[in-house]
Amino acid sequence: MKKSPRPVRHCLIAALLMFVFAQSVYADNPSWESQTKAGIAAYQKGKYAEAEKQFIVALKIAEKYGQQDPRFASALYNLAATYRVQQKYAEAEPLYKRALAIDETINGPMHPSVAANLNSLAALYEAMEKYANAEPLYKRVVSIWETTLGPQDPHVATSLNSLGSLYRVQKKYADAEPLFKRSLAIREKILGPQHPDVAVSLNNLALVYEAQGKYTDAEPLFKRSLAIREKALGANHPEVATELENYAYLLREMNRPAEATPLETRAKMIRRMAPKNPAVVK
Repeated sequence: MKKSPRPVRHCLIAALLMFVFAQSVYADNPSWESQTKAGIAAYQKGKYAEAEKQFIVALKIAEKYGQQDPRFASALYNLAATYRVQQKYAEAEPLYKRALAIDETINGPMHPSVAANLNSLAALYEAMEKYANAEPLYKRVVSIWETTLGPQDPHVATSLNSLGSLYRVQKKYADAEPLFKRSLAIREKILGPQHPDVAVSLNNLALVYEAQGKYTDAEPLFKRSLAIREKALGANHPEVATELENYAYLLREMNRPAEATPLETRAKMIRRMAPKNPAVVK
């Protein structure tokens, strides 16, 4: 396997942010709160149909507080995230857009929760292959983090990585490469050279080089990313398997099958050892 799809992690992270915000302002509604907590618990376990039911109830409860209430925005967002992970994109889109509009009204256009909402809507558009819709949203996320946290913050690196990945999937390698390089530089400086997020940037930059036939530039990045993941996550982690697969694919492109085969074999062993129904979101 060459390139696994980007995992859908940020949905729940942002949903939790929305929940915590609304909970901190309105902790006097145990019914709405209990439904939301139950939905998040089901989501974390990968029980998306159950999470959907819980969030629909939470949304109905929140409606009586008005459509500009943070609890209503939170319920919209959480339900949208659940639809998205089930690939119910048409159902998710209007909910994300409504939640974003409410959040902007309540908190202003530069608030961190607005950035989270924008990022999730952009990721939805990317999954729908509506790249022209996703691009300005990702760019706005970068701008919010740069303005509010400074150009060297890890949030900036993450948003640069998202925008770079959007360009990479469109084969706009000249646009993707500088974004991945900047993301890598920020993460190495702020998080340290052995942080798992550094491995992500290394891997993505290597994929760009590989796609352009710059194999000698890609190989040391794949090797370093693999070493970081093994140390940080353990030798049998699924992300290690993905890195092994990516590196093995490169080696085959470089006509080095004898080196690729043991990496592929090891990746298959890791995949077989993985739980059958792991939670998608961490």
